[in-house]
Amino acid sequence: MTVDRDQVLRTAAALLTRKATATMDEVARASGIGRATLHRHFAGRDALVKALEELGIREFEAALDAARTDEGPASDALRRLVAEVEPAAGLLAFLVTENQLFEGEVNEGWDRLDARVAGLFRRGQEQGEFRIDLPPAWLTEAFYGLIGTCAWAVQDGRVAAKDFQYMIAELLLGGARRSVEQ
Repeated sequence: MTVDRDQVLRTAAALLTRKATATMDEVARASGIGRATLHRHFAGRDALVKALEELGIREFEAALDAARTDEGPASDALRRLVAEVEPAAGLLAFLVTENQLFEGEVNEGWDRLDARVAGLFRRGQEQGEFRIDLPPAWLTEAFYGLIGTCAWAVQDGRVAAKDFQYMIAELLLGGARRSVEQ
């Protein structure tokens, strides 16, 4: 039987975003394969998480590309980015949390993503649309935090999935917008 590695990763991502403590046995069962088969593809949980990280980076880069963050007003670009990242929000929320396990290890993909998101906030600041007293790096972290917490709140049924984009964009932009007084 041929194993579709990407399908196993997507199944693992779906499981781990709902249950971050899922075991490799649970991942194998959810994927419809045996534990030995799973271990042939991923030597252990760390290897699986690293593969999920690469998947998450690819999906986030695709969302950034699709959002056309260099076009139009920065606030519109941010709204497009939130919409494009929504399908991968659960995976990104899991990875942000799981990333703490790999302290000291720097993935160039995350650096690339951070630079692109921070660039969007910097552009908004330079164009006078976003407040300048908050560094783009902090606005980037706030963006990731809101994506993650909203994904978890939707998953737990505490907020409606249909409100995902609105809640994130309005809260972030409400805090990022430059007021007339500044």
